[in-house]
Amino acid sequence: MKLTELLAEVSYTCIQGSLEREITELAYDSRKAVEGSIFVCISGAVRDGHEFAGEVCEKGAAVLVVEREVLVPETVTVLLVENSRLALAQLSAAYFGHPARELKTIGITGTKGKTTTTYMVKSILEQSGFKTGLIGTIETIIGEHRIPAKNTTPESYVVQKTFREMADAGCEAVVMEVSSQGLMLHRVGGFVFDYGIFTNLEPDHIGPNEHKDMEDYISCKAMLFQQCRQGIFNRDSEYFEQMLKGHTCLVETFGFHEEADLRAKNTRLIQRPGYLGIAYDVEGLSSFHVEIDIPGRFSVYNSLTAIAICRHFKVKEETICHALNEVKVKGRVELVPISDKFTLMIDYAHNAMSLESLLGTLREYEPKRLVCLFGCGGNRSRLRRFEMGEISSRMADLTVVTSDNPRDEEPQAILDDIITGVKKGPGKYVSIIDRKEAIRYCIENANEGDVIVLAGKGHEDYQEIKGKKYKMDERDLIRDIVEEIKVLG
Repeated sequence: MKLTELLAEVSYTCIQGSLEREITELAYDSRKAVEGSIFVCISGAVRDGHEFAGEVCEKGAAVLVVEREVLVPETVTVLLVENSRLALAQLSAAYFGHPARELKTIGITGTKGKTTTTYMVKSILEQSGFKTGLIGTIETIIGEHRIPAKNTTPESYVVQKTFREMADAGCEAVVMEVSSQGLMLHRVGGFVFDYGIFTNLEPDHIGPNEHKDMEDYISCKAMLFQQCRQGIFNRDSEYFEQMLKGHTCLVETFGFHEEADLRAKNTRLIQRPGYLGIAYDVEGLSSFHVEIDIPGRFSVYNSLTAIAICRHFKVKEETICHALNEVKVKGRVELVPISDKFTLMIDYAHNAMSLESLLGTLREYEPKRLVCLFGCGGNRSRLRRFEMGEISSRMADLTVVTSDNPRDEEPQAILDDIITGVKKGPGKYVSIIDRKEAIRYCIENANEGDVIVLAGKGHEDYQEIKGKKYKMDERDLIRDIVEEIKVLG
């Protein structure tokens, strides 16, 4: 590929060498630089790509994209840009032949609900005949191919490579989670989304390694609406007006708010043996009844978001209802039907905010007992352990404290911290360090009408101990326990 073709949408200054070059590869990892490649120097959190300028030139890199001057042989072309991450996104789009132009692109941003909503959208569109790819926190899905995720929003090169694979596989659309970090670091640069969606915003991801304050967090989220054609916003959010600042897209809204374009009305909880769900009526731009087997008010928001998106694809209402009733999201309020006596579910809630939201939702169903099993990860903030312990003790009738990913810490030390928090609340608790045995305790001691939630692991299928990951999927543990109980029974 000619260098000038790659640079068509990049703003740069050539400070050394010729632009008349044939490029063999695009790289931003020095280990992948090869003869005739273009290497983009990214200033990362751990290492600065500019440090490897000499090394990649020795490997034969023909072109360097830099944010500051570097000393390299005169035969190497050096291009100065203001932001090398943005340049990488633009170069990646061109390198893979602008695949986003061959797809309907849907980007969903917000603190909560992104993962569940992407699966709902994929389910609805595919049942309508639109082959749809997915990029998110759990995995990337291209047809039957599933790739475990490393980041919610991958690096721009990976995004564009994935788009190309999706387009080549016959996908007509892609729905993806767009994190604030992904927007801030231009991981979704180089193209314009057809649809950009704002779900909600809560104080999260604020800290030295993410966003300096709430204002920075909001402004990064709002970047999506300067990079999409149609914006779809949660009208109920207190940050709605702030998310609109600087937008360049068409605006449509959803929510419970009377002024929302698409509204949820007449919400009612549904409870049957071993089943929790919610139903509501859609009004405004569409009008029909919805019932889903994912509990809680947030499920109304997630499904209404999906409806607001899929409406633009002219999907039939009956198809939407059928797809929503079938969709399952691994580790997101995932019901595991093993008994009509009690309700068992798995959820990814792994911090104080998400656990409080989850338990508050389940409390609305007035269970006989609310049982919460969880642990906390090692090599992470001890404050989280105290907070989660106190919240569970305050909101659940029984807390079962167990191990999560202890990493390099002693599991019992983590449990002791959680119990310190648990003791600040009124709830009863038991401590069982082995997670399988803790789950067994919950199942064997369940009462009629109990709701039991296994929190923290969610979609994860491993346990991390002393630098190693061991296979551990709670679904497998539950299956084994049920079989063992049958044999003993």
